[in-house]
Parts: sequence; structure tokens; C-alpha cells
Amino acid sequence: MKETTLSAMPPCFEKWCAKFDNLWKNQGQKKGFRYYLAGLLGESKRKNIVIAQLG
Repeated sequence: MKETTLSAMPPCFEKWCAKFDNLWKNQGQKKGFRYYLAGLLGESKRKNIVIAQLG
């Protein structure tokens, strides 16, 4: 599985994330927010999505 790194995200990603920096108390929270979003938005073959089958 290909992991998304922050350096792989476009430059606008950091600029957009910076708008939310005042919500976090420490640098670890700010960085965690960026990694979380990069994981959701980045390229990946597998996401944590459960497909429900009706039947």
C-alpha cells in the first residue's frame, strides 16, 4: 500500500491547513491534522471503507 506523505501533497495543501492552526494547542496536533487529511485525500489503493452488501 502506498502511503501519502506531506511532501507529496500540492503546495496549496499546506496553505489551506495553516488556516486551522489556531485550533490546535501544540505542534504535534497541527502535524497530526495534516497527516490525517493527507491520508484521506491522497492516493491510496485501500481506504478504511466498509462496503455493505444487501441481500
